[in-house]
Amino acid sequence: KTTKKIGVYLLQPLHCSHFNTIYQATFKEFVEHRSRSSILAYNASFSACEELHRMIFKDIKVIHLQKVIDNCGKNYPTLRKIKVMFNQMYKYALKYDLVTKDYSDFVEIAKHKDKNPNKIDRNPFSKEAIDILWDLTSDRYYQIILMLIYTGVRVSELLELKKEDINLEKQYFDVKKSKTENGIRRVPIADCILPFFENWYSYSTTETLLCTRDQKSFKYRNYYDSYWLPLFEQIGLKEYTPHCTRHTCVSLLAEA
Repeated sequence: KTTKKIGVYLLQPLHCSHFNTIYQATFKEFVEHRSRSSILAYNASFSACEELHRMIFKDIKVIHLQKVIDNCGKNYPTLRKIKVMFNQMYKYALKYDLVTKDYSDFVEIAKHKDKNPNKIDRNPFSKEAIDILWDLTSDRYYQIILMLIYTGVRVSELLELKKEDINLEKQYFDVKKSKTENGIRRVPIADCILPFFENWYSYSTTETLLCTRDQKSFKYRNYYDSYWLPLFEQIGLKEYTPHCTRHTCVSLLAEA
C-alpha cells in the first residue's frame, strides 16, 4: 500500500484515513488562509473531538458526532463551531469521494442553546464602570478597554491591528482580517479616544498598534490573562469580559 504525508502525519490512503487526517487535509484546503481567529476556532473545535481523532472517518456515524456534541461540555457558540468544522470536513470528504453521505447535517445542537455551562452575562459596562475607566487613563493599558468600547471591534481585531492600517489624520483604521466577510471594514476613531491611538502609535515599536510591556505583539491569551484580568481585579469589576465592550458600544450608539 502507498502512503501519503499530510501535515505531521504519515498516513494510509485517504479512503481509510482517520478523523485527524481528514481534519488536516480539510484545514489545508479550506481554513489555513483564513483569519487568525478562524484558525484558532477550528483548532479548538478539533481539540474538543479527541474521542474521534483515531477513528476511521468513513466509519463515523451520526451517533459518534452527536456524542461529541452532547458530552464535550462546551458552550453553545463553541458547539456551533464544532458543527461547522464537521460540515467542512464532510464537504472535503464528499469532494474526494471518501464518503457517500454528509452525517454532519443530522447533528443537533439547538437543544443545548439554553444550557451553556460556561455562560457569562455579557452585559454592557455601566456608566459608573466607564467613568472609573476614564479616571484611570494615565495607565495606557486601561486606555485599551476604552478603545474597545468606543470602536466596538472584537478584541482580536484590535490586538492584531497593524500601525500601517491606521490613518490618524483622518481618524480611521481598516480591519483587514476578521472572523466574517462583513468584518472587513473601515472603523472610525472617535475624538475622545484619538489621543489613546496617538499615544500607542508613538509608544509601540512593533508592527502592531498595541504591545506588551516588553514591546511584543499580543496573543489573546496573554492579553486576557496578564492584562485584562489583573486590571479589572484592581478595580473590583471582575464581572466584565472583553466581549462586553462590543455590547457597550451598541448600547452607547443606541442611546445616542
